Amino acid sequence: MSLGGEESPLDLLVVGAGPTGIALGAAARGRGLSALLVDRGPLVASIVDYPVDMTFFTTRDKLEIAGVPFAVPEDKPNRRQAIAYYQAVAEVHRLAVATHEEVVAIEPREGRFRVRTVGRGGPRTRWARATAVATGYFGHPLRLNVPGEEQPWVRSRYREPWEHHGEDVVVIGAGNSGAEAALDLYRHGARVTLIHRGEAPKATVKYWLRPDLENRIEEGAIRALFRARVLRFGERCVEVEVGGAVEVVRADAAYVLVGYAPDTSLLRGAGVAVDPVSGVPSFDPETFETGVPGLYVAGTVQAGRETHRIFIENSRDHGERIVAHLAARLRGAAAVRPA
Repeated sequence: MSLGGEESPLDLLVVGAGPTGIALGAAARGRGLSALLVDRGPLVASIVDYPVDMTFFTTRDKLEIAGVPFAVPEDKPNRRQAIAYYQAVAEVHRLAVATHEEVVAIEPREGRFRVRTVGRGGPRTRWARATAVATGYFGHPLRLNVPGEEQPWVRSRYREPWEHHGEDVVVIGAGNSGAEAALDLYRHGARVTLIHRGEAPKATVKYWLRPDLENRIEEGAIRALFRARVLRFGERCVEVEVGGAVEVVRADAAYVLVGYAPDTSLLRGAGVAVDPVSGVPSFDPETFETGVPGLYVAGTVQAGRETHRIFIENSRDHGERIVAHLAARLRGAAAVRPA
């Protein structure tokens, strides 16, 4: 199968090899189209980066894609089961995947796309008749942009608690990620301080987490500073403004878990209009094609900064809809092509 040479371009190049990208590739294969998934990380990189012991809130049936049953006994699968499942889907559909290869530019060229990448083998150029961006948002955690945030003990992704037993750990952010990290760290022997700019944990915190977190805060097991703003990260400490006063909180480690935002630079570079406030790219809600013909958006990148609106379970049909539109266009082009 072509992997995108200039003389034999792919029918579809998919940027991103998460669940949405895999569903896109499977839909393309199902219609006899050549497709390649390109990802700067491993297959389903976002799930690989989830906390090690995370369990999905969503039931397994709503995580299924591409007609492959998610056959595990638990109603709500864990991270390891999800990774194995999506890897299996890619294998079942014999998808072509280029991992650890980052797409750095998508360039429209007279009905085709020149896609520039950089991977382990160096720079590369691939060609495709159509491109779909399904990059999600987990690769772009939000930062506080305060002094000292670049220090190695200040992290933007939480994996597991074991290294922090007996340590002072600051968790910044009281959404789901912050709540889960704070509780996990506390239960494994860390002294946790939770810092949040709001007056209470976010209303979107999962219903079974919220009372657990609130009870731990009320009993003093987890210290919480609400209506607080981080000023800087010092020498193993965090300077925080609370109620007009500055407090210095000791920290052996800090986790900045304040959310994510999609990176739309590839889309903007290709000529797609992106709303500067919402971060939502301009696209047809029926076909998911942007204003650049042949360039599609799929999955959570459609939601801009409102990352809570689109998940695996409500974007599983994106691949089929995009590929149906693309296949019809390619058939039409073939019909008018001279014999």
